[in-house]
Amino acid sequence: MKKLIDFLNGLEEAKIVYKIFKSRDFSITVLIYVPGERWEVDFLFENGDICSDIWVEKFKSDGTIYDEGEIETLYRDFSD
Repeated sequence: MKKLIDFLNGLEEAKIVYKIFKSRDFSITVLIYVPGERWEVDFLFENGDICSDIWVEKFKSDGTIYDEGEIETLYRDFSD
């Protein structure tokens, strides 16, 4: 748990915006928002309070801004 707390303290000290949530039975995900990017940092706790692994995934924008017509693409491509 110390790695997670130290990480969150570092984000707060750097004034980086984040949200935290439980993504699976054994992990905590921290979503981080910085200009042009969104990061997902997963802390895996398969062994109780001891962090067994940390995964980092980054999603970067190419800077393209779409008009409201793109919402239809969202519905068409990602609806069940």
